[in-house]
Amino acid sequence: MVKGVDRRISVSEFERNAIATDKLEQRLETALLGLVGEVGSLVSALKKKRRDTDGFLGYHDAVVEELGDVLWYVSAVARRGGTTMEDVLLRAIGDAAGLGTVTLGALAPSSSRGIDESAFEESLLELAGEAGDLAKRYVGGNYTQNVDALRGDLIKFVRPLGHAASAAEVSLDEAGSKNITKTQESWPTQPIFPPLFDEGLHVDEQLPRVLRVEVYEREVNGKKFVFQKTGGILLGDRLTDNHLPEDDYRFHDVFHLAFAAVLGWSPTTRALLKIKRKSLSAIDENEDGARANLIEEGLSTWIFETAKRHQFFAHTPRLGLDLLKAVKNFVQGYEAHRLPLWMWDRAILQGYAVFRELQVHRRGIVTADLIKREVRFERWPEG
Repeated sequence: MVKGVDRRISVSEFERNAIATDKLEQRLETALLGLVGEVGSLVSALKKKRRDTDGFLGYHDAVVEELGDVLWYVSAVARRGGTTMEDVLLRAIGDAAGLGTVTLGALAPSSSRGIDESAFEESLLELAGEAGDLAKRYVGGNYTQNVDALRGDLIKFVRPLGHAASAAEVSLDEAGSKNITKTQESWPTQPIFPPLFDEGLHVDEQLPRVLRVEVYEREVNGKKFVFQKTGGILLGDRLTDNHLPEDDYRFHDVFHLAFAAVLGWSPTTRALLKIKRKSLSAIDENEDGARANLIEEGLSTWIFETAKRHQFFAHTPRLGLDLLKAVKNFVQGYEAHRLPLWMWDRAILQGYAVFRELQVHRRGIVTADLIKREVRFERWPEG
């Protein structure tokens, strides 16, 4: 019995979602690169399991996710090559007459033999070979105005994919279902913000719905500090980079303001404003407590080190899924883990847009707007 089957996913349903969440450029080459890369990730999951003597934790989940990603790219390649994933799978399965709605699982029928590691390895090697052939034939011009050639090679590609899933006792229906969930969480067709975590509580326990903070750099005894002020009152301690060489991390509280505005989550901002949800003891202790504060500070520092290598995301329209998934893992066990990936993407990129303005101007007014779910920068008034 294949594990993880909760419902059957039709090929047409999967393909509709793949089309709706496809943000890649329309070149066939781009989709092929993605397909080859995902096969590499699938093989890497097996390599990690073999390498780690205590077993690769999350191995099953990793295989399910990578299989779903491979299926997504099969759809992308087929579409750019003039065919469809449904046509490819129908032909790969064989005589589809009488099957009715064709599901992803039809490509990988369940086996009563249990997990077959040897067959799984062989199927992955065959799959890697077929991926290499697809890339080689594309470079050789085989697919130029030749839909039949591409369709035929995709058919040869998906067969070992199905064999690998069967050997690993992984359901392609499960893989497809989880891919739909992941891609919708990352690139929803209609993004809708969930209610704020403190919705319905007394205003004294709510993050301010519009918070304007003056952020400015000032020299004290020959050393530069960043100060923050709201309503004429200093907010928190004066900040330095605490790092050599200097990297302007002294402005990092804008990331917490961005989290508060877009996500409705920021234990650090709650601590600075002394706004905790005291009426709910469990939330006060766990969600608004010191450990949650440290988690957010650690998350901000970790993202910052990545951002430094990418010009503080100045030319990044969308963050990579690997980074966003790592961010969600960072907040595992806290309420912020329930937030979708697209919200994290928006919060991080908006925060860094404001950060870059502060780098240039060294002072400004930062507005965390929880009504519009955005963080904004304004130039410091002249005079």
